[in-house]
Amino acid sequence: MYVCMCHAVTEDQVKKAIDAGANTPRQIAKGCRAGTDCGSCVRRIQALLGEHGARPCPTARLAAKLGLADPEDPAPAPSVPAAPASPAPFVPLRAA
Repeated sequence: MYVCMCHAVTEDQVKKAIDAGANTPRQIAKGCRAGTDCGSCVRRIQALLGEHGARPCPTARLAAKLGLADPEDPAPAPSVPAAPASPAPFVPLRAA
């Protein structure tokens, strides 16, 4: 089955890259370019990595930090601090 339609990369090709030592979507992309175009295959690549025991990639950790992790994920996402107050008003410089 195809994982990446943009570059015609199959699931077997991704699994071979994992077996060869790739453990992040970026490392997989270096070998076969999967995930470098539209990005719709990155979640499937992450799932394949997870099935093979790879650690979560930074994107998954960032999603969890922002509270965007999958709702089925039992790990609670940490709270995100409030945004800072609005920036200082614009003050134009005077010509000397």
